Amino acid sequence: MTAEKKIDPFKPQQPIIPGVSSSDAKAKSEPPASSQDSGAVNQSAPVPINLIAAAVGALIILVALVFWSRSSNLKPAQASAGSTAAARALPAAAPKSAPTPLTGPGPIATTEELAKPWSAKRFLFRNSITGQPQPAIVVRLPRGEYWGFSLVEPFGTCELEFITDLDKLKTDYGFQADHPMVGDPCNHTVYDLLRYGGGASGDELVRGVIVQGSGIRPPMAIEIRATGKEIIAAREE
Repeated sequence: MTAEKKIDPFKPQQPIIPGVSSSDAKAKSEPPASSQDSGAVNQSAPVPINLIAAAVGALIILVALVFWSRSSNLKPAQASAGSTAAARALPAAAPKSAPTPLTGPGPIATTEELAKPWSAKRFLFRNSITGQPQPAIVVRLPRGEYWGFSLVEPFGTCELEFITDLDKLKTDYGFQADHPMVGDPCNHTVYDLLRYGGGASGDELVRGVIVQGSGIRPPMAIEIRATGKEIIAAREE
């Protein structure tokens, strides 16, 4: 008897097709490669060269930016430190003080300083009674005379001012003139040095007649002498 061939239920036999060999049937029966296998192949593919070059370039630019930012932050600090050190090394300049006015009796100016009409120079004159120096001024008048007088208000304490700014004279004193005047800022009295007024005794005439205000008399005169190039304040009236 011919032995019966056992059939595996989990491995069914391939059907026999006329004209097709068993190897061809086996090849057709094998399933195609899965998508997972194709993905594995793609993952193992080499990285493109242009992508590597772009990454390297970006890294170089980043490093350059970091270096530039650090160097720019350091330079001002170094400059500041250098300037501070230089400032400490240099000695501080002493403030310039105003020249001390000359004190009369004695030389108080030169003819060169008072060469122009209405030029003036302040000085100090020692009071004959108190011995204290008081502010005074000498003025070159248009005809060439030198006239000196105390800047202390007669029989008062307010300091007079020699006004060459005619606009200031009009604004502050309400007085219009065509040449400089002497003014008392306390009571707005105006004195004219081109005209004479009564002096201390009432009989003598003194330059600086009152043309406006409630002043008592012209400013206290100081005798002025010109000796060579020196202008000397001699005595007060």
